[in-house]
Formats: sequence, C-alpha cells, structure tokens
Amino acid sequence: MRRTANPDDAADVIAETFLTCWRRLEEVPPGSEARLWLFGVARRTLANHHRGERRRLALADRLRDDLAAAYRRPQHTAEESRIAAAFRRLPAVQRELLALDAWEGLDYGEIAVVLGCSRNTVRVRMYRARKRMASELASVPAPALRGSLARTEIAHE
Repeated sequence: MRRTANPDDAADVIAETFLTCWRRLEEVPPGSEARLWLFGVARRTLANHHRGERRRLALADRLRDDLAAAYRRPQHTAEESRIAAAFRRLPAVQRELLALDAWEGLDYGEIAVVLGCSRNTVRVRMYRARKRMASELASVPAPALRGSLARTEIAHE
C-alpha cells in the first residue's frame, strides 16, 4: 500500500507477486530465505507496475495533446444546432441507436450485434427513436422563427 497510488494497484501487485511465486515454486529457497526471495519478486513486480503506469500516462498525455491539436470546434448552421439540441434531449439509448445508424453507417443486423439484441428489437427501437427525434425536433423552434421572435421582442422593448 505504501508503494502504490491506490489499494487496487496494491492488490494487483500482490496478486501478481504470488502468481509469480506459484509459477516458480521450485525456485523458492527453503526456510527464512523464502521471505526475502518473495520481497525480491514483489520489488520487481512493483517496478514492472510503475513502468506500465508511466507508459499509460505518457500515452494518455500524447493522445490528449494530439486530440487538442487536431480538434476544431464545429461551426454549426442554425438548423444543425437545432438538430443537435433535439438529439441531446433524447435518452442515451436512443441517441446510441441513431448514432450507430447515421454516424457509423451500421445496418440493423450490425447494430443488433453491437447492442447484443435481435435485429427485430433494433428495428422496433429504431422506430421509437426516430419518432421521439421527430417529436423533439418539433419542440425546438426553427431557426427562422427564433430569429423573428427575437426581433419581435426587441421591437416591443
């Protein structure tokens, strides 16, 4: 616990240490030397854990930097913003269905595999998701209407 960042890492290192000990049982020295041998195995296991952690953190930093450099904030038209607002109001399950269909280009059979359900279930859920999306779109004011309402409000002030 003193040598790791959290209890889960400590448990992993301990488990790996004893697994190594079990695999190399014939190499364990007799008597009190076994304890010292086990400390040596634990030390090397911990070093491997720290190296792996550093590699993961370095990779995460590099990916974060690459994404930050490549990201360009999308410039949406008023209509696209309206669609995005309606999409965000859908339940997560329905957003996932529509995204797999529209963004990933998957057919119902492929979506069924991804979601672990039948093709017919996807068909029914997709119908409901599209119906809900249409309802949400109807509740978001159209861009032209929104602009004219703003102009009307300003004129009344």
